[in-house]
Amino acid sequence: MPVHLDETLSFEQGPIRPPSEARSLLMRFTRNCPWNKCKFCPVYKRRTFSRRKLEEIKADIDAAAAMREQILALSQEMGEGGQVSHPVVSRVFSNPRLSDAYRNVAAWLYYGTGSVFIQDANNLVMKPEILAESLRYLREKMPETQRVTTYARSSTAAQRTVEELKMIKEAGLDRVHIGLETGYDPLLEFMKKGVTAEKQVQGGRNIKAAGLELSEYVMPGLGGRKWWKEHATGTAQVLNQIDPDFIRLRTLRVPDRVELYQDLQSGAFEKQSDDEVVEEIKLFIETLDGIHSYVASDHIMNLIETVEGRLPGDKPKMLEVLNHYLGMSDRDRLMYRLCRRMGRCREPYDLEHPGMRDQLGAALRQVEARGDADVILNEMADSMV
Repeated sequence: MPVHLDETLSFEQGPIRPPSEARSLLMRFTRNCPWNKCKFCPVYKRRTFSRRKLEEIKADIDAAAAMREQILALSQEMGEGGQVSHPVVSRVFSNPRLSDAYRNVAAWLYYGTGSVFIQDANNLVMKPEILAESLRYLREKMPETQRVTTYARSSTAAQRTVEELKMIKEAGLDRVHIGLETGYDPLLEFMKKGVTAEKQVQGGRNIKAAGLELSEYVMPGLGGRKWWKEHATGTAQVLNQIDPDFIRLRTLRVPDRVELYQDLQSGAFEKQSDDEVVEEIKLFIETLDGIHSYVASDHIMNLIETVEGRLPGDKPKMLEVLNHYLGMSDRDRLMYRLCRRMGRCREPYDLEHPGMRDQLGAALRQVEARGDADVILNEMADSMV
């Protein structure tokens, strides 16, 4: 009897995940964000936060487990020996009646990462016992799971005891992603972040003390022209007290659908240029001290993707690429910015590829014929949000 792929099977998934979780299975334990007031954030707005019941979460895990069993059975039927190979995953993706969640399970098995990302914005707000039971059930029903990660708020992590976080880790959570954004208190207040630098340090230290991996997100540009130095140094000083496993850069963009856009229009917030943001990142990297974090610039919104490496050893390499950009001519910096926004460059050295300058020079002249190149390049960057 042919294997039946149940077209009625699905489970709930949230709107976002970190770029580093692109090949992860996405399971939603809470809906939206319990804070949802940050001026710069376009996600979850006009959506109500809610905790999902344990029974709901388990039902979704059961649905994912049923999809897994069907896909593995299909592999056997197709002579692939239980491997979710390209022909197997193609069979799933070619059926338009299967849910996106079904395709997510198929892709997860195909890539074999074993990574699961728990959505939405702050799952540490769940009762620790319920979160732990959900994690144990997930690992039981999806045996390929090797790593489980989630978003959380540092203010919530600060309220959890190390013992509670250890219990959650033992139940199956491996890594927590936190949007630190800035460590400068006046800026945290202005952006309605709902946390202090002290709480961010406490939350980060609690997570690390529990043995969980910690990924902290920093937002270059968030201080604007008024507070860029305080933002850079204050954020680095907070991270120096935490020593997270990862520091990830996510440059500020201000699309018109975020509250900060109104401050931009009124003049209450003055946005930095790309060049000024690079100067800020340089100061930030210089101020990081005494820690062993891995710095990553792994997002298309960042101007230079190769500002990355393990501290302290790779610090000179990161500063070198920043200084190289700042030392380029005005024209070369414009060409590089265009190249990056077109998705063709990762770092300033890419301009030296054979024929690249000629191609970019022609493209830049076309942009300039349409208007102010700086404005157009900023619009291109904002469209990536």
